[in-house]
Order: sequence, then structure tokens, then C-alpha cells
Amino acid sequence: MSPELFWVAAACLLTAVMWVPYILALLGQVGVPAALADGEHETALEAAWARRCKRAHANAVENLVVFAPLAIGIHVAGLSSRTTATACAVYFFARAGHYVVYTAGMPFIRTPLFAIGWLCTVVLGLALIGGA
Repeated sequence: MSPELFWVAAACLLTAVMWVPYILALLGQVGVPAALADGEHETALEAAWARRCKRAHANAVENLVVFAPLAIGIHVAGLSSRTTATACAVYFFARAGHYVVYTAGMPFIRTPLFAIGWLCTVVLGLALIGGA
């Protein structure tokens, strides 16, 4: 397995569990029956951290949609390099950090972490275009 595939899988798994804290908050807020009955997601999360957590998860999904195809494209095209492998690893840790500081309400740290993840995605895109 290439480093790019490893890190994209890790990023997918991380993103796949980001919903757990805010759903647990909702369950604690309204109880299991009411949460399950809210099929339209109309119940607002009361805790500010839970609302930020939900937004951080949505942001992670939005960014993963761009990052994952590029990382997989690097692997498929055989363009793996130290630079692309490092970009994928840094992306993972930037996004993990982004989730934590977004949930904690630390915007001055959140924004640089977002930018680092974005830059890693750009590096992959440029490597893929340049290697094509």
C-alpha cells in the first residue's frame, strides 16, 4: 500500500467517526426516543461545542471529497513521492487538529490548520497534473 492510500484511508476513518460526539450530545440532550424520532434533524444542539463539532465534521467531509480523489489519483498514476506522501500525512494531522480546535472554539488555531490541509490538497493536485 502506498503512503497516499494509507493516509487517505486514515482520513476517511477519522471523518467517519467525527459524528459520534455531537450525536452523543443530542442523545443526552433529548433522550434516545426523541433523537431517533427526529428524522428531519430539526432538534438544534444546545451545547455550543456540539454545534461546532457538527460544523467541523461537515467541513471535514467537504475537504475529504477533494483530497481523497487526488490522493487515490496519485497512487493509481504511480506518482507517489516523498512530497506527496508527506502532504497526505500532514493533511491527516492538520484535519485532526482542525476538528479538535474547531470543536474547542479556537478560531485563531483553526484557520491555520485549515489552510495547511488545503495547501496539502493543492500539492497533490499539482503533482497529479504535473505528472500526467
